Amino acid sequence: MQEKELFMTDDKVKVISIRYVECLIKRLFDIFVSLIGMLFLVPLIIFVKIITMCSGDFHSIFFKQKRLGRYGEFIYIYKFRTMVPNAEEVLAKWLSENEEIREEYYKNRKIEHDPRITKIGKFLRVTSLDEFPQFINIFKGDMSLIGPRPIVPDEIENYNKAQAKKFLSMRPGLTGYWAANGRNSVSYKERVRLELYYIDHFSLWLDIKIAFSTIVTVFKRTGAK
Repeated sequence: MQEKELFMTDDKVKVISIRYVECLIKRLFDIFVSLIGMLFLVPLIIFVKIITMCSGDFHSIFFKQKRLGRYGEFIYIYKFRTMVPNAEEVLAKWLSENEEIREEYYKNRKIEHDPRITKIGKFLRVTSLDEFPQFINIFKGDMSLIGPRPIVPDEIENYNKAQAKKFLSMRPGLTGYWAANGRNSVSYKERVRLELYYIDHFSLWLDIKIAFSTIVTVFKRTGAK
């Protein structure tokens, strides 16, 4: 019986070393950008709170939701609340009473023309400002600036075992390849393909291109709802 090779080739060591350096630079950049983002978050919080109170809504302007983080660990992402305070209860009632809405939601993970969204919430979504509090998640290390968008636990069912393992191998991102290439205008199946493409082709150069593409997408409001 031949003895198994115990050492990696020089090429494999080189690839792993480059990957490690890229991940280190990525994390340092995340910390730097998140610090800047949190500085802008303070006046934005004041603005959103004032506008929300003027509309007669005195509930918390923040929304916290459980998502899957790296290696499948549960994380709680922060967003500005864009829906009515009892949105989860309203959704549960709709799903139980309306088969058409239920099928739409479980197929696309969203509801077209969702009436639960408030006026200020619609503005925050269209401008993507509702995602701004996630700079806190990035600073904590729960998320990265660029990566696959975090999903709720039951969404992992859209991935097979190998795909799920790959998807959960990276920190979820504030934006990513899918977010910069259509967002809600593409099917969920296409979203899965785009998220996995990013993981397979990760590089700092790709992150830079995604960052610029996201800026263009936000200004054009492509796929924003």
